[in-house]
Amino acid sequence: MNEKEAATLLGYCAAFDNRKPSQAAAVAWASALHDVPLDGDAKAAIDAYYTTAPKDPEAKLWILPHHVRTLRSKIRSARVENFQYEPLEGESTAEYLARYRGQVQAIASGRVSVPTGRLAIEGEPSRELMAGLEARGWQGNRTVDDERPVEAELIDTVRRSGPLGIVCPTCQAAIGRPCKTPGGSEKQPLGKPRIKPHTARLRIASGRGQQDAGQRAAEEQRIRELSARHLARVQADSDIPDAEIVEPEGETG
Repeated sequence: MNEKEAATLLGYCAAFDNRKPSQAAAVAWASALHDVPLDGDAKAAIDAYYTTAPKDPEAKLWILPHHVRTLRSKIRSARVENFQYEPLEGESTAEYLARYRGQVQAIASGRVSVPTGRLAIEGEPSRELMAGLEARGWQGNRTVDDERPVEAELIDTVRRSGPLGIVCPTCQAAIGRPCKTPGGSEKQPLGKPRIKPHTARLRIASGRGQQDAGQRAAEEQRIRELSARHLARVQADSDIPDAEIVEPEGETG
């Protein structure tokens, strides 16, 4: 927008607010709206501004350049709200960008009619989905004849996933709750949460089942041996002999 166009726009504003346009005002508006053309949308922005009542009934409406810019942008954005680009087969990136920008500009400016509705989603179910339905006995639109609802089976599947999906046989931690350490306190009566679930819970979750008495005894013995070796290593590292003080010959205490 140049100074002449800004003066024309200020004259349009004066019809609403009785301002006194000047050459200095035209220069200032042209500088503030240098990248905004004088078109129907710019005047529509002024119309929108003066058709909206102010928050304070006593206040006087007085439009400024930033109002024109913001309202004009909203008017143009509303036209492309339902626009969806339809690509051409085999088009390059440069061709896509040129066509996309051209279509957006044409619709935003009002030269092309505004899309009246959103495109419907088209397509068929994926092969994986159809295979899953057919495996359950799906035939057309008839209901699948399952022994129990699919929702219940899905819930059970979720509950069985991972160690927290089962009740811990060691500490009896409920489904979804972490395992607990032995003992408890007033703050945590059931014991502190363990970072790692109990071995028995991990075995059942992985499908290996619970250990029998012999397997549990062997596992406990293995753990005791590992603990004993670790304790011996820690003690050996801490039992460092004191340095022997050797006095030089000929010196007495």
